[in-house]
Formats: sequence, C-alpha cells, structure tokens
Amino acid sequence: MAITPEDLDPARSRGTGLRRWVPIISWWERSDGLSRRSDVVAGLTVAAMLVPQGMAYAALAGMPPVTGLYASIVPLVAYAVLGTSGQLAVGPVAIVSLLTASTLAPLAAGDPGRYVVLAGLLAVMVGVIQIVLGLLRAGRLTALLSHPVVSGFTSAAAIVIATSQIDKLLGVSIGSPDGWTGRIAALLASISGTHLPTLAVGAIAIALLLLGKRFGRRIPAPLIVVVLATAAVPLLGLGAVGVSVVGDIPRGLPGFQLTRPTMDVVLALLPGAVIISLLAYLEGLSIARAIAARTGDRIDADQELLATGAANLTAGALQAFPVAGGFSRSAVNHAAGARTPLAGVVAAGGVLLTLVVAAPMLSTLPEVVLAAVVLVAVIGLIDVRGAIRAWRIERTDGLALAITFFATLLIGVEIGIGIGILASLVLSHYRVGVPAIDVQVDGNRVVVHMVGPLLPASGVRLLDTIEAVLAHHAAVGVGTLIVLDLSGVPSADGSGVDVLVRIDEMCSAAGLELRLTGARPGVLAPLHRAEQAQRFRGRIDPATEVGFGHIWASTAQDAPGDPAAKAPSDDIPVPRG
Repeated sequence: MAITPEDLDPARSRGTGLRRWVPIISWWERSDGLSRRSDVVAGLTVAAMLVPQGMAYAALAGMPPVTGLYASIVPLVAYAVLGTSGQLAVGPVAIVSLLTASTLAPLAAGDPGRYVVLAGLLAVMVGVIQIVLGLLRAGRLTALLSHPVVSGFTSAAAIVIATSQIDKLLGVSIGSPDGWTGRIAALLASISGTHLPTLAVGAIAIALLLLGKRFGRRIPAPLIVVVLATAAVPLLGLGAVGVSVVGDIPRGLPGFQLTRPTMDVVLALLPGAVIISLLAYLEGLSIARAIAARTGDRIDADQELLATGAANLTAGALQAFPVAGGFSRSAVNHAAGARTPLAGVVAAGGVLLTLVVAAPMLSTLPEVVLAAVVLVAVIGLIDVRGAIRAWRIERTDGLALAITFFATLLIGVEIGIGIGILASLVLSHYRVGVPAIDVQVDGNRVVVHMVGPLLPASGVRLLDTIEAVLAHHAAVGVGTLIVLDLSGVPSADGSGVDVLVRIDEMCSAAGLELRLTGARPGVLAPLHRAEQAQRFRGRIDPATEVGFGHIWASTAQDAPGDPAAKAPSDDIPVPRG
C-alpha cells in the first residue's frame, strides 16, 4: 500500500475536529496519574527559573521587570493548549528581548509609557504574523534562516547582550551610545567611576549562578540567588550605599489592553516584527524537535506557528513583549520529567502565585542581580565550536556565519540578520552555480559528468566546459562522441533545457555526436514541457531509455493521430519531477 503525504502529516495523528487544532485534548487523554505528577514537578521547577529570568529579560528588553512575569503566565497557557511539544518552555528569552529593545528604542523617544504600549503592539504583530504563516502552512519559510546564519547571529547577539549588562554590573551610567563599538568606548571611558558595592553584589551573584550550573539543572540557582539578594538589601543596608533595586512591583495581572495603532507606527514596527516572528518560531521549533527526537513525539511545524502566535497575542494583550521557547528552560523542563503541556500550565500557575503573593518582597531585588542572570544565561549562546565546524565542513557556510556575526556585532541586530540571510542566499546560489564537472577521454568518447542542478549559473559553467572540450577537439582531433552524463543532475529549469539544446547545436556544428546518459525525471520533465524531448530521441543510453519512454508515451497520448509520436510505453505516465 502506498504512503501518501497526508499519511505523514503530524496533524492527522491528533485526530479530527477539535483535537486536530487543540492538541492538549489528545495530550490529556493519553496522560495518566504518573505523568501528571511528573508534569507538576517539572512545571514548578521551570517556574523557579522563570521568575528571575522573566524579570531579567524584561529589563534587557527595556521593559519594567514585572512585565517579564506578565509574559510568563497567560502566554504559557496559550502555548500549552495549542502546541505540539510537551516540553517546550515558552516565555521571555534573551535574543527576542534584545530584538525587542533594538526595535522599540528608536520609536519610543525616551517615553517609558509609550515604550510599553509599543512593546505590546509589537508582540501582537508578531503573533498575527505567526498565526497567518501557520494558517498558510508556511513553516518551511524558516529555511531562509540557515543554521550558519542563526549561529552567527546568536553568537553576535549574545556578545551584544553581555555588553549591554556591563554598565549595570559596574554600577555606572553611560546613556544610550550608538552601536556595540560605541557602548564599548563608553564603558571604557566610565570604568573609573565603578560603584564597588554594586560590582561586589554582581560578582557574588555571578559566582553563585555559575556554581549552581555545575551542580546540575534541577537546582533553581537563579531563584536562590534572587531570594538571597532580595533579603540581603535590607539586612546589610545595601540600599543606603547606593545599590539600585527594582522598586515596587504591583500584585496580580493587568487587564487585557489592545491599543489601536496608526499605520505609521505599524509600518515602523513591521521589519522588527517579521524578524522576531521568524527567529522566535525557529528557536522554539529547533529545541522542540531536539527533545522530540528523544521522546518520540511528533512536532507539527505549522501548528507550532499557531501556538507561538497565540502566546505572543496574549503577551501583547497583557502589556508585555514578544516571547518564544527557551533553550535552557526547555532542557530543564525535559530533565525534570515533563511529559505533556500540563507542565507549562503549572509553570504559569507558579509565576502567577509569585506575582500575587511575593510581588512586594521583590521590590528590594538589586538590579545588578538581574544583569548577572542575563550574563550567565547568554554565555552558552556563543557558539565557537559551531563556527569552527561550519568553516571546516563547507567554506561558504563558514563565510555566511562570519558575515552574519560581524554585521550583527558592528552594524546592528536587525540589519545584521538581514545581511546574513542575503549573504546565505547569495553564497548558496554561488555554490549551486559552481557544480562539480569532470571531463574524461575514453577512446573516441569524451565523457562530461556534472553534479548539481542545471540552473542558469551552473548552465553557464557547463557551456564553458563544453566549449573548452570542442576547442580541444578542434585542436587535436580527440574524440568523435560527446557523452553528457546527467546522473548527478537532480533537476533542471527552463534555462537548463536551453543549455542542453545549445550544447546539442554546438556539437552538431562541430561534427560531433552528443549523447545523454543518466537523465533523471527532474531533467526529463522540463525537456518534455519545453517540447525538446523529441530532439534527443535515439541519443540516450539504455539506462535512460525507459525515462524517455515516459515522455514519448505522453506525446503519443497528446497527439494520438500522429504516427511519429507513438511510444514504446504508452501506459507509463509522464514524469513530473
């Protein structure tokens, strides 16, 4: 029995009707008491990480710390209802927070209230884009973000993020310098004004966080550090010596609020929203698939777009900022025993409980501790091994990574990712356009073997090779037969067909016979559609005779009254590759 593409659709494994669109129904039906207890433990563990990380990433995004908690409650529930990963932990993440800040800072004009409103609108736009892409089943669009581009961008963004926290660690004010190099210069100029008590608190926090990492992911080191630092401020009088704290944090969730934007604002936010929507989705999808490879779950890429989009819509409605699936929290969630999205609901409940009960206690949390949480979290995002590996495997991948890295670092995060995508596309086209071509002389035959699709750029290279072969023949008279081996050519476009016709004309003019061998359906079908298949009849080897029989069969069916169109295999369909 044949397997159809519909049989491989992960959405079908969830059933039909509401189950197809709301995966949590299937999750719940398949779960039992043991798995639910595991989900509760995992959810509480993630909540312990999410409280400090949410506040820290909110500060990184330029938002009030409490909005990081807002972004860690309802969005988690929205993803849990619609998502297809039982372990993906959605919430504030470093890269998305950095992109949020870079998008909003030029538009808010220093107005904190306007900044918060724009952040909510940005999250809504990200959500809408993701939902539309999900409904269009456009999950494959993330192929634009190749691994080298993402790796280069992530590493550079991690350095930018770390640099943005140094002034908080030193307890100095450097204003808003332009770019990464401007920030470095401002930090060097102000280092003499370092506030030693702030630096001491930050250094201790970093040491404890790194120590917590060594003892395993199950220990909620960030939460422990936050609790200790919050208690230390009043006990040691740190506020009196100038250590800045986050200040009052309101209890409970804000009301849902959607602001009607002007078209000018929407257009200004759109580039950032598009970039964030793709990167946020890709970050979550990659970790979900990595964990699913261990658990045996099936991840539906298009459904993930819908789920992440719903999470961002709710984040925007709660006056928060864009969210995504986080690598470290998802790994902890999986290690702690999460089996279904119920763990995300429990994590949201834990954050909500903190917001309702413990919010006033967090008012004495030192801001430098949040900077320490961010610094330690982004260290692991700098992928030196990945850069070395990309360069060793394929130089064009390494070049794309390097271009993205330096563009992001020196020009800016939004422009950097755009330059990286463009560089990757250009380099990929160049790589396709420089196919491997081998020429061998075998008796009276000259065999030209090509590997790679026959497209405009690669076609020019093939034509140049044939011209060189013909020039050599004219000079020394070697060979009377040109054999073009297409077994390594998976496909051809219209330009590729024109190249084959041009080669045939060149060989004929030189008094040489051209034969094709190994032509695959991806080459035969364009020849048929261009009505050039008959031209090569009788000049193919037995290995491809059947393939051309497919074409002639269609020709016979298209023109039953033409005796010349009769084919040896009238019952074989036309290849459509």
